[in-house]
Amino acid sequence: MKVTLVQMNSVSDKAQNVADAKRLMEQAIAQERSDWLMLPEHFDWAGGKTADKVAQSEAVPGGPAYEMCRTVARENRVWVHAGSLLERIPGANRIYNTTAVFNRDGREVARYRKIHLFDITGPDGTEYNESATMRPGSEIVTYDCEGVTVGCAICYDLRFPELFQELARRGAKVIALPASFTLQTGKDHWEVLCRARAIETETYFLASGQWGTFKAGDGTTRHTYGHSLIVDPWGHVVAKASDGVGTISARLDLARVDRMRAQIPVAQHKVIGADGTLKPRPAQAAE
Repeated sequence: MKVTLVQMNSVSDKAQNVADAKRLMEQAIAQERSDWLMLPEHFDWAGGKTADKVAQSEAVPGGPAYEMCRTVARENRVWVHAGSLLERIPGANRIYNTTAVFNRDGREVARYRKIHLFDITGPDGTEYNESATMRPGSEIVTYDCEGVTVGCAICYDLRFPELFQELARRGAKVIALPASFTLQTGKDHWEVLCRARAIETETYFLASGQWGTFKAGDGTTRHTYGHSLIVDPWGHVVAKASDGVGTISARLDLARVDRMRAQIPVAQHKVIGADGTLKPRPAQAAE
């Protein structure tokens, strides 16, 4: 299974962003013969005020970003994990931050809406208030990709390990995380967290990021970190993007996941349940 991650510098120009995403995917398909491709978080729009984001959101299905990804998947016979786009909620003044996934026929097989919203204050005092624009999702999502279970997450979800533990419990051998990490947090936390999630879950962890600058609604310039990563179940970074727009690719040895889980059977050794209670160990149960 050959995967490609697309690193973009999306701005407040939807038509240009969609065209860039299409060009980068088709270039990778031609050069890498990829089976599965992933775009970054909000590949279709970055920046602007809340009203701008709502205005640029689209119907799912049916919007231009959604339809472009579906067409690329169908015409090229590839899987497209469409990063995230701005999904309109009819009659609401907030929108969803949504991943849509398409199989080789261009059929939507999964839709994930970001659960954890980025309401934080950065090290320089910059405030981020994603919940002013976005409504949180409420469903944990996996999908079957030709016999391989893929788990879905988006950006800030990365800081909440219980989500990834649940994805692994549901059978995920690959976890996909489109993101738009800030430069300030990304330089210190991005790779550490991606590698930790891969090690903890013993999965391939695929993380595609936005890189570069865009204008926020208050007129300030925001910087995103990029450095898209492909991490194996041992926590090794097997591919990493440099600064700039582009793609990275790698072949996944999915048998490696099974070998890792046999050697270090973390899932079998869990004694603390999701409810926080300590489960009896086998020896205790026998007594």
